[in-house]
Amino acid sequence: MANDRHLDLGCGKFPRNPYDRAELHGVDMRPLDPADNGFTYSRANVVIEAIPYPDNHFDSISAFDFIEHVPRLLADGNGGTRLPFIELMNEIWRVLADGGRFYAVTPAWPHPESFVDPTHVNFITEGTVDYFTGESPLGRIYGFDGHFELVRQDWVHPDEARNADAGSADNPIRPVKQYETGGKRLAQRFRHWSRRMRGKPEERDPPQRHWLRWELRAVKSPG
Repeated sequence: MANDRHLDLGCGKFPRNPYDRAELHGVDMRPLDPADNGFTYSRANVVIEAIPYPDNHFDSISAFDFIEHVPRLLADGNGGTRLPFIELMNEIWRVLADGGRFYAVTPAWPHPESFVDPTHVNFITEGTVDYFTGESPLGRIYGFDGHFELVRQDWVHPDEARNADAGSADNPIRPVKQYETGGKRLAQRFRHWSRRMRGKPEERDPPQRHWLRWELRAVKSPG
């Protein structure tokens, strides 16, 4: 990868750049004035349209609170159906360079954040990623012809996942320190227990990790 370009899907006025790429692009269905924010903007409804960029154009693509809005099934207007989520995943793979990363953060089942917004129509689970990753993705039967490798899938709070680097200042929530030795872990647990027994609050409220994070690597080269 040498382009150092990033694309944020459903970017709004403030596109995300979780890998700190030098060149930032955004795509949204709403009319925006990119001159106000200093990024390259393209208008498109990627639910029903192709991503308006050529093949292998980006080193990374992000989708923050976006893929849950992409329908799984739509009428095609000719008496048939189309599969917008499958089509979008094909498009993401197409415009990523070999080795490029897809970074998605979405509220997911079984947590209520997945359902409360009436425009959420695509309910993601921990098993959904299997339709797009591995040597034989389950999505092949529905027309997915890309190839992603799973880099990571984990449960996060959005504020600890703004940047792909956990130590970035963009993430106001930092991971709790995990001690390597058993003795230090035991001491940490005792401190937490002691605070609870004395009626004191935890050292900090645990974040609600109800969002599922995907980081997928696009594979273009054979083998």
